[in-house]
Amino acid sequence: MNRRLPPLYALRAFEAAARHCSFTRAAEELAITQSAVSRHVRTLEEHFACRLFERRGRSLLLTEPARMLLPGLRDGFEALERACTTLRVDDAILRLKAPSTLTMRWLLARLSRFRLQNSDIEVQLTSAWMDVDKVDFQHEPFDCAVLLSNGGFSDEWESALLFAEWLIPVCAPQAASVGTWDLVRLQGAELLHPTPDRRDWRQWLQAMGLAEQVPLKGGQVFDTLELGMVAAARGYGVSIGDLVMVAEDVAQGRLGLPWPCAVPSGCSYYLVWPKARRGQERYQRLRDYLVEDMTKMHLPEVERRTPQ
Repeated sequence: MNRRLPPLYALRAFEAAARHCSFTRAAEELAITQSAVSRHVRTLEEHFACRLFERRGRSLLLTEPARMLLPGLRDGFEALERACTTLRVDDAILRLKAPSTLTMRWLLARLSRFRLQNSDIEVQLTSAWMDVDKVDFQHEPFDCAVLLSNGGFSDEWESALLFAEWLIPVCAPQAASVGTWDLVRLQGAELLHPTPDRRDWRQWLQAMGLAEQVPLKGGQVFDTLELGMVAAARGYGVSIGDLVMVAEDVAQGRLGLPWPCAVPSGCSYYLVWPKARRGQERYQRLRDYLVEDMTKMHLPEVERRTPQ
């Protein structure tokens, strides 16, 4: 079938003008003149034999045919951008997205050592707060990511398990070392909640068989594990942390473990990246380094209790 399409540059100019509702802003985005945008739009109007924009005072409005045309063009240009990105990858750069607490507590130090041993690869790290860890490789400017997940990833991704999340109470070292932490003391403690829904404490208490005996109401609520652990270290109460991410602070006496029993959250941290991206060897080198480093890490000696 012979499909006669209008010029690509005219379609691009229309899409930008329709998105901004402005010829001026479209011209700035495309680095052309406003009159050029106007000429491209007239080319499309002649091609389709209809008006695409209407002027009402100083406002630029889309006509009904323009509103019908815009979504398909937007999707088409996004698809073209994704297709070109796979060949435009800089083999010397890895753009990595990771959760903020993991970055500060575990990942940053390992990336620094990775770069010393792999000087030909530059890792550009973006630390992001995510209530639910996720990445969109089609629309976000990342090559790979570290995510907390149950492992149900897209078939289009490669993934590597880094470590499982084990939840454990943390507090100031002085509070952990003085007296005995039993049920009565835990009931009277100020619980710090690193998640607004209190899910981390709820999981730990349920696994310990204490869900009915320790109230979850009250206590300061945060939106990251990091804030909860910092507040606990400063003596404001008892928070929940991840065993791996508290290991260094426990070893150096900055955090204490009042109840040295860890329970699994059911999720783990994974390194993920698209299978279709160029330069797969870069991802594999980062994966191998992080996995090997994890095997050498010394964790606090605690009881690990799995749910019955």
